[in-house]
Amino acid sequence: MADISRRNALILGGVGIGGVAIGGTGLLVNHQSVRPLASESASGAIFVQPTELRSSNGVLSVALESSSQHVSIAGKDVRALSYNGGVPGPTLRVRAGDILNVSLRNGLTDPSNLHVHGLHVSPKNNSDNVFVTIKAGESFDYQYELPDNHAPGVYWYHPHHHGFVADQVFGGLYGAIIVEDPEEIPATRERVLVISDITFDSSGTISAATEMDKMTGREGELVLVNGQRDPLLSASPGERERWRVINACTSRYLHLRLDGQQLTLLGIDSGRFESARNVDEVVLAPGNRADLLVTARAGTSTLRALRYERGTSGGMMGGGTFSSADVALATFAVAGADTAAFAAVPDQLSPTDLRSSTVTARRELVFAMGMGGGMNGGMMSATINDRTFDATHVNTTVQFGSIEEWTLTNTSTLDHPVHLHVWPMQIIEQDDRPVESVIWQDVVNIPARSTVRVRVKFDDFSGRSVYHCHILDHEDAGMMGIIDAR
Repeated sequence: MADISRRNALILGGVGIGGVAIGGTGLLVNHQSVRPLASESASGAIFVQPTELRSSNGVLSVALESSSQHVSIAGKDVRALSYNGGVPGPTLRVRAGDILNVSLRNGLTDPSNLHVHGLHVSPKNNSDNVFVTIKAGESFDYQYELPDNHAPGVYWYHPHHHGFVADQVFGGLYGAIIVEDPEEIPATRERVLVISDITFDSSGTISAATEMDKMTGREGELVLVNGQRDPLLSASPGERERWRVINACTSRYLHLRLDGQQLTLLGIDSGRFESARNVDEVVLAPGNRADLLVTARAGTSTLRALRYERGTSGGMMGGGTFSSADVALATFAVAGADTAAFAAVPDQLSPTDLRSSTVTARRELVFAMGMGGGMNGGMMSATINDRTFDATHVNTTVQFGSIEEWTLTNTSTLDHPVHLHVWPMQIIEQDDRPVESVIWQDVVNIPARSTVRVRVKFDDFSGRSVYHCHILDHEDAGMMGIIDAR
C-alpha cells in the first residue's frame, strides 16, 4: 500500500493516514429546489439495528415485500420505499455453504428485482440473475446457494432492474447480508451500520432527481444510519465492537473518521486483508463495505463523513467541483469502568493472489461521459467502450475458469466506482504503480482521468451477468455492460 497515492490508498481502505481532510468547495451535487426536511429531522436517538434473520440448519428462507408506504425516518413520518416496512430492510445472516431463499413480492408501481451485491453465487435462473423482471404486483422466488468456501464478510441486497435502480435504492430499498466467520473474532458486540441518503420535499415525499442530479449522481440532503439521523451509540472503555459498514448511497462517497477511537480494519467488501490494519480513516465508494473493529476509549466521538471531491463537471456543465459536505453520522459515547483488554486480532488465512498466475486474456474497459445521447433523450451520455447498455447485446465473453486482466480506464472528469457481479476483482495496479499487498474488492473506484488494472478469476459459476458504474444514476443512463462466462 505504501506505493499507492494517498487518494487511492484511502479508496482502498486507508492505512493509518490521519489528520488530512479531503478539501474542496464549489458546486454541491444535489440541486433540489424544494425545502428538505433534513434540518427538521430528529437526531440523537438511541442507535437501532435492523431486524436480523439467521439461517438454521444451513437454510434461511425470507419473505420480502417492496412497497411505498409511510415509515419513520430520522424521527419523521414520511413516505418512502421499504422492504417489509423498514428502512433498511432486515439483515440476513448466513454461513458458507448455506442456501438463502428469498420470496420477493413487488408492491411497487414499477418493475423491480433483487441483486445480492458481492455474493459469489450463480448468475443464472433464480439465483443472482439481474435480467429477471418482477412486474408490479407480482412475486418471484430466488434461491442462492453459497459455496462451502464462500468468503465471510458484509454484503448487501438491493433492486437491480435497469432504468429504475437509482430511484428504488435512493427511495429506501436496501438491506445487509452478513456471511459469518467460520471462527468468531472476539468482540463485545456487533453493529450493522447501513449508511444511505435521501431527500424529501416539505410534504414528506421523496424528491425527484433533476437532470443535473442524474448527470453528477444524486446525493440526498439527509444522510442516515439505519434510517436514523446522528444516532447515539454507547460503550464502556476497553470494549471492542465490530462494525459492519455499508455505503448504500446511490452516489455519495463516505470519507469516514471517528477521532478519539481506535479503529482496526479487517477488510473492504469481501476482501479480508492478510492481517488487520490500524487506520484513522476509511473511504467507501458507493457500494463498498468495511469490516471494522472499534476499541472504545473514554470520551465522546463523532463518526463523520468528511468532504470528498469526486471530480469536476469539466466541459459538460460549465465547470465546477462536485463534493460532498461534511456530515455527522453518529455519536459514540464511551463512559464507565474500564473493561479487560482484548487480545490482538489473529492473522487471516492468506487470500488468493493472482499476480503470479497465467493470464488468459487482457482487455480494456473505457468509462466515458458526455453530453447528449442519453437514455430516453436525456442530456447525459454514459458509456463503456463507446456503448450504452443494451439488454440484447453481450459486451464481453470470457472463458469459464480463466484468469483475465482488465484495464479500467476513466476518461471522464468524475470518479466512477466499477462493480463486477459474481466474481470479485484483485487490484493489481493504480497510478501506474503496482499494488504491493493482496486487495480484493467487488467495487473498485476509478478516479477521474485515471486507470486501474485488476485481475479476475472466472471460477465456480458460468453464465451472464453485468459490470457497471455504481453511481446508480450512471448505471441507469447506460454505463453498464453484459458479461458472459462460457
